[in-house]
Amino acid sequence: MLGVDDVAAQLGSIGFRCRGCGGCCRRVAEDSNLVLVSPAEVRAIMAATGMAWDEVAEPYPDFIGADGGGEYTLAWCLRRTVDACIFLRDGRCSIYAHRPWICRTYPFMLVDDDLAVSECPGLGARFSPCDARDAATDLCRRQAAETVEEAGIRAVFHEAVVPPGKRAVIDSEGVKVLHD
Repeated sequence: MLGVDDVAAQLGSIGFRCRGCGGCCRRVAEDSNLVLVSPAEVRAIMAATGMAWDEVAEPYPDFIGADGGGEYTLAWCLRRTVDACIFLRDGRCSIYAHRPWICRTYPFMLVDDDLAVSECPGLGARFSPCDARDAATDLCRRQAAETVEEAGIRAVFHEAVVPPGKRAVIDSEGVKVLHD
């Protein structure tokens, strides 16, 4: 795993400043604005907004066949309209203080020991050492949170049973059967 100082150095050499364009929140291609969220992130957004689970999150769209004709997926995503995240309002994030890790760290992601960078018009701008360190800290925290979530999913998955003919999401909290 990369350390905060290593990530901060890489971020500083790339540079970034969010332009507030909202492009990362809009659908520009199929699933381009697909934001994966953990159950903990869904619950934090629910607490902040008063919305219900199914108003905040939708199942990850790729399902896998299970015994008995059921299907499952292993993740949740923020709900979207036809063209944007439901929390993009008047060009701004309406849950900014409670936004998920993916949104908090965009356009960067740690994949094992590599820094992945998504296309973004804010890339290349001067990144102060303090801002680069803050972003690096968030990236390392995100990676740790994702590792914990993945371990939780693996633990649940080994005991998971998807009811015949039903669709479900298997997450770190268990099997959540979707209602039609």
